[in-house]
Amino acid sequence: MGWEISIGWLTVLMFGSLAIVLMAGLPLAFVTGGLACVFLFLFGDAQMLNILPSRIFPLMTDYQLSAIPLFIFMASMLERAGLIEELFDMVYKLLGGLKGGLATSTIIASTILAAMCGVIGATEVTMGMIALPAMIRRKYHPTIACGSILAGGTLGILIPPSILAILFAVVAQQSVGELFIGAVIPGLILSGMYILYVTTRCYINPELGPALPEEERVSTRDKFRLLGNMVAPLILVTLVLGIIFAGIATPVEAAGVGTFGAVVVCALHRRLNWENVRMAALTTLKVTGMVLWIIFGATLFVGFYVVNGGQAFVNETLLATGLGPYGILLIMMVMLVILGMFLDWVGILLLAVPIFVPLMQSMSFDGLLGLPGVAPEEVPLWFGVVYMVNMQMSFLSPPFGYALFYLKSVAPPGVTMAQIYRSSIPFLLLQATGLAICILFPDVVLWLPRLVYG
Repeated sequence: MGWEISIGWLTVLMFGSLAIVLMAGLPLAFVTGGLACVFLFLFGDAQMLNILPSRIFPLMTDYQLSAIPLFIFMASMLERAGLIEELFDMVYKLLGGLKGGLATSTIIASTILAAMCGVIGATEVTMGMIALPAMIRRKYHPTIACGSILAGGTLGILIPPSILAILFAVVAQQSVGELFIGAVIPGLILSGMYILYVTTRCYINPELGPALPEEERVSTRDKFRLLGNMVAPLILVTLVLGIIFAGIATPVEAAGVGTFGAVVVCALHRRLNWENVRMAALTTLKVTGMVLWIIFGATLFVGFYVVNGGQAFVNETLLATGLGPYGILLIMMVMLVILGMFLDWVGILLLAVPIFVPLMQSMSFDGLLGLPGVAPEEVPLWFGVVYMVNMQMSFLSPPFGYALFYLKSVAPPGVTMAQIYRSSIPFLLLQATGLAICILFPDVVLWLPRLVYG
């Protein structure tokens, strides 16, 4: 029998030690699982040891999780096919004649890439290597250049096939297809807001993002040729998302179709060889392994906390604030942004979602300022998409937002960390606006799933 401890002190000890060990630089996957075992030994009993297999086994056998390696392999194969370079090349030659055209092209290319990948790191790093030097060479202001890459790259966490949506669905017992469909309109709204901001700034002050000089622009005929190169991958993305939205296939089956299609696209672009397949498979293995280890560790950590009454403690603490459902939702959103400064998205999801979702389901959201509310049965879906929009903010929030460091790792020497921090602020405010739209106007999230699923 372990030592007796109050839930308040257990909360301080568990999350305090988690913060200390993470600051020491140890990997999240082993930190959460290791701490869970330590606390089980100190404060648990023989019965609680059953948590270890009972929490991990259902995840090991969860069918929906098999979509993750498939979508990652699909993204890796498309990247190996040289599509990211071709996509940026196509969009910037189509829009380069506009002021701020390169920044707009970066956001549009990132939006299309988000629908191909579902992985933030790949988009952020590759666009940083291709688009950032191109913009700086053409005298773009670093804050516009960096900001467009940062904001565009984070769309991968929201626009389907988002890996985050698959994981959220598994943890919160939600439909992956509904989450995918619910995220489409918020993703497009955010992308549109980024483009509008960049274009407006560059037309007010053309020095921020000058148009391409006449000699670098391409003819209409060349524009059609560039579009022709992108037909196959765009058909593939439309097919994968189309069969999910039409209800023809589950996300896992669609991921299988997408993986096969990515191999075909790679062959069409004359890039299909053993080396590319091997590298794509290795990338898939590393990313999937990392995600699954974090899932196992964080599940044990949260499982022990919930068994000891952590769920009830958090619920009572939040309800005791007397702020009402929307006030509590706001506290959750702020907590998620703060967590995003220190943890990666997998860790945040597995630590926060099992505690937040039951509380959200117990409250009624009747609308703010006389606007429509959310029906009780639609709260998990609505919260899922609101959560994913919020996760984008956590990627951009200084000082430790992951996207900021992805970009710095590949930025030219002249681009400082301070410039990257400054460039993220306007886009963080746009993301906060997008989050407010999803909360105030829930139909932005719910209209499309209602239309598809009835």
